[in-house]
Amino acid sequence: MESIKEVDMNQILIVNSTIVNEGQQFVANVLIEDGIIKEIGFPLANTDATIIDAKGMYLLPGIIDAHVHFREPGLSGKGDIFTESRAAVAGGITSYMDMPNTIPNTTNINLLDQKFNIAGSNSFANYSFYIGIKDDNLGELLNVDFSRVCGITDDGLYFTKMKSMLVDQPELMKEVLSRSPKLVAIHSEIEAIIQENLRSAINEFGQEINIKLHPKIRSEEACYLATQSALKAARETGGRLHVLHLSTVKEAMLFDNTVPLQEKKITAEVCVHHLWFSDEDYIKLGAKIKWNPAIKTGNDKEGLLAALIHDHIDIVSTDHAPHLLEEKQRDYLHSPGGAPMVQHSLVVMLEFVKQGKISIEKIVEKMCHNPAILFGIEKRGFIRTGYNADIVIVDLNDPWVVSKSNIYYKCGWSPLEGYKFSSKVFCTIVNGKIAFKNGGFSTEPNGKCLRFNQ
Repeated sequence: MESIKEVDMNQILIVNSTIVNEGQQFVANVLIEDGIIKEIGFPLANTDATIIDAKGMYLLPGIIDAHVHFREPGLSGKGDIFTESRAAVAGGITSYMDMPNTIPNTTNINLLDQKFNIAGSNSFANYSFYIGIKDDNLGELLNVDFSRVCGITDDGLYFTKMKSMLVDQPELMKEVLSRSPKLVAIHSEIEAIIQENLRSAINEFGQEINIKLHPKIRSEEACYLATQSALKAARETGGRLHVLHLSTVKEAMLFDNTVPLQEKKITAEVCVHHLWFSDEDYIKLGAKIKWNPAIKTGNDKEGLLAALIHDHIDIVSTDHAPHLLEEKQRDYLHSPGGAPMVQHSLVVMLEFVKQGKISIEKIVEKMCHNPAILFGIEKRGFIRTGYNADIVIVDLNDPWVVSKSNIYYKCGWSPLEGYKFSSKVFCTIVNGKIAFKNGGFSTEPNGKCLRFNQ
């Protein structure tokens, strides 16, 4: 793996790029000094700066991924903060928010501090962490420093305890929504429906359940009824609810698109894999695309993209969740849900641009601006003077094929292997330092703790 040549990067001048920011495209130079965007204009000559010529390329704010599972501590054989944040910057992601289903689950302040300490030394991208909610820790959660913690969540905790999702505990959900000073992010499926569907499948097929039944087992009904119930609880309590990884268009239509994001108390995300894959892909890819919630129909795939464009859905995330390939090759009942995506989420979305399905301005809105607004992130998510210099430069006309030789995940595989993408991430800058450029990485991680203003 090549490393970026060590040069004085206190000043970087990016020239000739087409900037995409706040609904506009324009050609300009960007001057970065001491980690901050100092000037945006033309020509901004500065002979002392490191020059990056981005002629013919697009300059975007760094991608903010609000939903990842980087596996550290406790599951670092699958991935860790160093490896997965490095893969993230190779994909144009400059900030991420990590979920609590590590070992042990991150459900108290001491465990949170451990993760912040690891990331402070090892993360190539900026970081924050969710704290996990369980039935006996709400009091401690209310004492968390939410100026650095992105939110409260139940996501992933159902792997360690049945009925741990908030939608399965309506009274606890209402209490959390009523008392939390911060966003509450939920995994929205009803476990009882999933278990009944699973029992029916086992009764019919025994242990030989075909992966194609996954979206029938983790069904539209399980998702829709859970989301409907959660929205009702949020409206009754006035709480700040964020629904993770929508997988059905029926759910998406439950969300209001008539209110500006800054005024919304109920928001939602869609993950890249639910936009890219459909149930037809199980035939070829099997459990490599086994996620929870399940990838569903082609109609859901197309409908979710339309819901994103029309603002029923607010942000795009990845739910990056690496597993070892041998784990994914097990039979249906024993293969885990989740797959790695952070290196490839932006190029997937840019492929939709090339196909004429969405504009690059809308991608920047949903992957950069809106996560910053939704979570109240200080001085990130936009190309503005005085903001932290988190920037990604992409070439929309540099085709490449995903293969094991260019995958940076610790697990070493991707469900996208063999796909040819039209666009490539050329350079990623984090806090004014080049983290990734043309296949090479910086030798020193430069990620910082995200700060939140709400």
